[in-house]
Amino acid sequence: MREMKLPAGHVPVKTGKIGVLIMNLGTPDATDYWSMRRYLKEFLSDRRVIETSRAIWWPILNLIILQTRPQKKGKDYETIWNKELNESFLKTITRNQATKLAERLGALSSDIVVDWAMRYGNPAIKPAVERLMAQGCDRILAFSLYPQYAAATTATANDHLFRALMTMRWQPTIRVAPSYHDEPAYIQALAQSVRDHLSKLDFEPEVILASFHGMPKSYLMAGDPYHCQCAKTARLLREELGLAPDRLMMTFQSRFGPDEWLKPYTDETVEALAKRGVKRMAILAPAFSADCLETLEELDGENRHIFEGNGGEKFTYIPCLNDSELGMNVIQTVVERELQGWI
Repeated sequence: MREMKLPAGHVPVKTGKIGVLIMNLGTPDATDYWSMRRYLKEFLSDRRVIETSRAIWWPILNLIILQTRPQKKGKDYETIWNKELNESFLKTITRNQATKLAERLGALSSDIVVDWAMRYGNPAIKPAVERLMAQGCDRILAFSLYPQYAAATTATANDHLFRALMTMRWQPTIRVAPSYHDEPAYIQALAQSVRDHLSKLDFEPEVILASFHGMPKSYLMAGDPYHCQCAKTARLLREELGLAPDRLMMTFQSRFGPDEWLKPYTDETVEALAKRGVKRMAILAPAFSADCLETLEELDGENRHIFEGNGGEKFTYIPCLNDSELGMNVIQTVVERELQGWI
């Protein structure tokens, strides 16, 4: 086939706008029993999250977990709820990230439209895609805000996105941003957030824990790369801060059920360190792009109590990057890289 040549000086014109859809895990709409039950049912019914046989898991979920867990989790969420906006802080922060990203990308092109969605709960992914298309977006970059890839986070968000596309006769062109666990801008931002936070303290931590969200060990054995990506993030952060392995340790949190999960466990490590005589500790959560129940209530609440209850004296939680300048620099860096060729 003969190559078609464009007239000299001619620049192809791209039609349509570009959508950027940032996606986070999810949040209940409220802290009452039924709101929590709806959220937990959607989350814990996901086969990407719970890979146990449906014949075994269905009665456990519906006859046990959904009868008792909504009340407990509702009380936990109530302790970290954004009362002013009547929503979770994860929702508040993710909205802010989308708003700030839109402002930053607006300097690149007026044809970029940013929206946001949650895999579980609201705002949902399909309406967000429809909003972008209604504004003329024929290309969409899907960016899951999880730094490390896992089937139970990134993959399920992508699944839901493509389920939405399956219902559309005219689909937009889709790009999916990869994980950014070793992105230099991300590692540098994490390190700087640690330095900035520690500089404001009246003590120097003896140990810093990088606590990542856990998953069953069987998922790792089945080929999930999450553990390896967490380990690389922790190693790069340790190197960036110039700390020895016993000064910055990697642990895993948020396990439930009888199965073995990724180790070492955060709560057991916190307790062991306190009993060993460590008096000053800091914890950060590099697997989270925004503070949520697992960071504000579990790390800054439960693990603080564990540490202080076993002899620890000084404890600090280092917030996630959230919608800070450092955090937005990371998001913008990844998005601009993945938009190359479109803008």
